[in-house]
Amino acid sequence: MKFKEFLKRKNIVISAKRYGVDAMGAMAQGLFCTLLVGTILNTLGSQLNLAFLTNPVVVVSETVSYTIGQLASLMVGPAMAVAIGYALQCPPLVLFSLIPIGYGTNLLGGAGGPLAVLVIAIVASECGKAVSKETKVDILVTPIVTILAGMGLAYLIAPALGAAADAVGSFIRWATELQPFIMGILISVVVGIALTLPISSAAICMTLTLTGLAGGAAVAGCCAQMIGFAVMSFKENRWSGLVSQGIGTSMLQMGNIVKNPRIWIPPIVASAITGPLATCVFKLQMNGAPVNSGMGTCGFCGQIGVYTGWVSDVAAGTKAAITAFDWIGLILISFVLPAILCWAGGKLLRKIGWIKDGDLKLN
Repeated sequence: MKFKEFLKRKNIVISAKRYGVDAMGAMAQGLFCTLLVGTILNTLGSQLNLAFLTNPVVVVSETVSYTIGQLASLMVGPAMAVAIGYALQCPPLVLFSLIPIGYGTNLLGGAGGPLAVLVIAIVASECGKAVSKETKVDILVTPIVTILAGMGLAYLIAPALGAAADAVGSFIRWATELQPFIMGILISVVVGIALTLPISSAAICMTLTLTGLAGGAAVAGCCAQMIGFAVMSFKENRWSGLVSQGIGTSMLQMGNIVKNPRIWIPPIVASAITGPLATCVFKLQMNGAPVNSGMGTCGFCGQIGVYTGWVSDVAAGTKAAITAFDWIGLILISFVLPAILCWAGGKLLRKIGWIKDGDLKLN
């Protein structure tokens, strides 16, 4: 009983929602504000020849320098850790101590760094909260305990966690290359559902490094949900709903899905159709930052990620050029097909009474 009271007093809530929903969702925002924004700025700078984005703003040595976008991307580890700490409602001394933990853990975790940051930032946050304001020298004790707990754990398990996440991601990518039709359906449906659920599809894709054809299928699934719900609910929500769901998030429909799960059928069916089309017909690949795979049309990040991948592939010589077929595939998978399929599906379900007026209304 005393231990439960201690946890309550320290605001340490051990639950799937806090760690799997709140923390992961916040981590995705940290990813967005650093790695994703950094990638966008680098792409804008190189494509538009903007000197202030392509010239280094920090020069460490003759061989090491950073542009604005590169600096933003470099801070992805600290941003993820601090975002997680914020979601866990850490006091300031704990929150700021997560900065070096996030940086070190992300480096130690390698390609699977985000998973390592998620796990270790949660543990470090709760350790720091446990000792916060328990001594008269809190300004020393809390940061020291938080950093030692986080970095000690990172040294022990971050490489293994990162390798495990990377292995799972590698298996998914391999399976998608081997069975593009089946995996196209599976990835598109699962990641699309994750995007609409109150969890982070972006964080999942980043953690598992879903790139290549697997990333393309993920983009298809996310777009099917966002564009699908935006078009299906246009009758109820008009233009504001079209924008808020189409380039915002389909998660806004979660309350309505709980009331009437049948409204989820058209976007899920659409994702099951566009996913294999992306992998088998258009060979849509996400070779940009993996976080883009789980963003869909949110801020058009999914499309920007695919485009930056094309640019990188052309520069590396692995792709001859960006073709008209590439653009047609991206537009059809991202916008046109989800809109048509979900409009038709929604109309059919309204006709048979499975969806009624007001079922898709956003408050």
